[in-house]
Amino acid sequence: MFIFKKILQGVKSRIRSLLPKYRKNSATYWENRYVGGENSGVGSYGIMAKYKAEVLNQFVESNGIISVIEFGSGDGNQLKFYNFKNYLGFDISQTAILKCKDLFKLDNSKKFKLLGEWEGERAEMVISMEVIFHLIENRFYEDHMKKLFLASDKFVVIFSSNKDTNLPDQAKHVKHRKFTEWVKTNKPDFELIKHEKNKYPEDQFDFGSFSDFYFFRKNI
Repeated sequence: MFIFKKILQGVKSRIRSLLPKYRKNSATYWENRYVGGENSGVGSYGIMAKYKAEVLNQFVESNGIISVIEFGSGDGNQLKFYNFKNYLGFDISQTAILKCKDLFKLDNSKKFKLLGEWEGERAEMVISMEVIFHLIENRFYEDHMKKLFLASDKFVVIFSSNKDTNLPDQAKHVKHRKFTEWVKTNKPDFELIKHEKNKYPEDQFDFGSFSDFYFFRKNI
């Protein structure tokens, strides 16, 4: 416990050194959230977590996918439901990464790194699960989108809202983005092959989400 507390003392300086180009807002929000004992949110737990895993596991099996990279791995609870043979997760929060490493310390098929430690690793499938609308800063959003497609050898799967409408009363850590337009403009070598509507939309379920699944395939 003492060692863990000592590690946490260096969290802020660690983030600043590894993420120099990011403004403090997004990085500190998520770091403070995890340090304060909160989790990744309702979307990574319960019915929603099982639903997202069901969709991704089926896609992985159908396409014979071996390697997966996730940008925005969070606290690791969602990962418990995935059936991935090789997984590498990145997150902006060092506290979340430390938690994931401890949670899956006996599972050699899963590895975790702080976002700033990405060294160009690639995988057959790259995923972003309800991360995009939490990227308040434009530079942060741009960097996330670039990494998703640079790291992919074949597929990119995004579970997010896809709109530009932002209301005054929405959560301060939410900013909706019509990311499909970004893909069309910046990654024409990737094709949207499937848009799957959310089985549990927020206007029908208390635990629901405004996100849908978007599957992109690289044109080789």
